[in-house]
Amino acid sequence: MNAHRPPADKPQAALLGVAFDHEDGHKRITRGPNFVLAGGSAETHGRMQETAIKVNEQLQKRGKDLAQVSLPELREMIAKARNE
Repeated sequence: MNAHRPPADKPQAALLGVAFDHEDGHKRITRGPNFVLAGGSAETHGRMQETAIKVNEQLQKRGKDLAQVSLPELREMIAKARNE
């Protein structure tokens, strides 16, 4: 069994953020619990990071994994994270 893979019977989910508004030549990639973010200007990439971190905080408060959250619940969490 590969140590990096969870058991096959456990559902998995991740947020993927991709942005194309960079003009400074930097390649920005951030990985974290439940997310991978790529590209964007420093400002855009920072907003994606902040949103992903806040969503993870909400998941933790709710005692849930990302795979356990319904799409409407995830949308609500993202909207809340963007408005904080």
